[in-house]
Amino acid sequence: MHPSGPLSPAGDRHWRGNARLAAGCALAFGALAFLVDWDAGTLTPPRALLWLALSIAVFAVLLPQRVTAGHGWLVVRGPLRRRAVRTDALVSIRQYDGVGAQLILRDAYGHRLEVDSRILAGNPFLWHELDTGVRRSLDKGTLSQGEDVVRRLAERIDGETAQAVLRASGLS
Repeated sequence: MHPSGPLSPAGDRHWRGNARLAAGCALAFGALAFLVDWDAGTLTPPRALLWLALSIAVFAVLLPQRVTAGHGWLVVRGPLRRRAVRTDALVSIRQYDGVGAQLILRDAYGHRLEVDSRILAGNPFLWHELDTGVRRSLDKGTLSQGEDVVRRLAERIDGETAQAVLRASGLS
């Protein structure tokens, strides 16, 4: 599921910053827990291991998924698993609204993944790769469900992009 050409895959340009934030929060939590326990005079090796384990858990919970895309594929990597779909062979696209509007993509090979639509909206290259794959799926006739979801998402992303251009040019 890697590109077969000289172009490099598109990735979430905000991932590194979000990963650093997750590491900083986990480090701050662990340091404060150690300091409070040490100041109280109750820090023991088992408690130190507990604080270390809890800091690692905080990092794992806060670490964002890493999303990359290339010619005909989209991959979402979490701390424990990797999911991939062929975007040029999608059969369905669904969106569940909530705190993070999740897109659920299924391909003709039985693969499924969930991706936060805000990641796609904030990364034009990722969005372009997905949109191109969706168009190929439509051309091949594999996409039977979700064309309206992609159209609404495209309208939202295009509207946000237009607003950003207007603000940057001072016209808004």
